[in-house]
Amino acid sequence: MTDYSYPFIIEFPKIGQSSLGYISIAEKDNLPFIPKRIYWTYYTPEEVERGGHSHYDLHQILVAVSGRIEITTELLNGDKQTFLLEKPNIGLFIPKMCWRTMKYTHNAVQMCIASNEYDEKDYIREYNVFLEKRNGIK
Repeated sequence: MTDYSYPFIIEFPKIGQSSLGYISIAEKDNLPFIPKRIYWTYYTPEEVERGGHSHYDLHQILVAVSGRIEITTELLNGDKQTFLLEKPNIGLFIPKMCWRTMKYTHNAVQMCIASNEYDEKDYIREYNVFLEKRNGIK
């Protein structure tokens, strides 16, 4: 059984062959939630760090459709991990209450599959507020 309180890698099916190309499919059987929103970021300058936030309730799956993305996650218990996404059939599940930052190659396209629609009230944008939540669980 998968523990949805920690980040983990999802390998999506890869169908095709090198002479024709490949497709990957995200369906209800290989997703840990029903998507409510999908968006993508692109042309992010390499010197820019994105993310720098957490969510109270939202879960996400990040996929590097193109390029390379380095993602650092931090849970309320202090566990930190760094993931490198560079294959379009690999996704990273990010649970709620998980601080994240992302660095991109300029050609990176990041697709985000989100469990909820956009809600600004769901964001924790200040790291010190995130740390206060951490201190509340210890």
